[in-house]
Amino acid sequence: MNIAHPKPEIDAARPSREEAEAAVRTLLRWAGDNPEREGLLDTPGRVVRSYEEFFEGYTIDPVALLERTFEETDGYDEIVLLRDIRLESYCEHHMVPIIGRVHVAYLPHRRVVGISKLARVVEAYGKRLQIQEKLTSQIARTINDVLQPRGVAVVIEAEHQCMSTRGVHKAGVSMVTSKMLGAFRDDTDTRRELLSMITRPELRG
Repeated sequence: MNIAHPKPEIDAARPSREEAEAAVRTLLRWAGDNPEREGLLDTPGRVVRSYEEFFEGYTIDPVALLERTFEETDGYDEIVLLRDIRLESYCEHHMVPIIGRVHVAYLPHRRVVGISKLARVVEAYGKRLQIQEKLTSQIARTINDVLQPRGVAVVIEAEHQCMSTRGVHKAGVSMVTSKMLGAFRDDTDTRRELLSMITRPELRG
């Protein structure tokens, strides 16, 4: 299955690790500290290694994660919902964390996918520089394009540290975004059932 999907544009002349570490030293000096003092000697290397983890989504193909599916469902065609997937992403405007949770649902059409793959798709797109609106749409459209289900829904609730630790300094404020496709968009009852599954108190323990 060949699904056309946008890939992040990565400069072919990607800086070397040494250049990246030198850039961190520059930032340390710009902040007013001395990168040669004992406590900061290893900081450039640590920062670069951290960035490899923070932004590993650029090396992951979300479509490939979903291509192995299963048809032996015994006719199951109701909502499949994965709730409260931890989100760790980074604001593309300030490069500070976006922390929250993602709810992903789909209505199968003959095929289902391993639930861990849904969480991996969230991680693949989350571990890139992002805005929440785009992230929500990317997850939903990729699942829809590959699985071709009767409907897909993605709801994200997250706190943006670009708002809580700088600027207006409003902590505890969550941003909520959603993307509904297929039956979740067109059928009011189906959408209502999904939202009740996400918010029902007894399901949250």
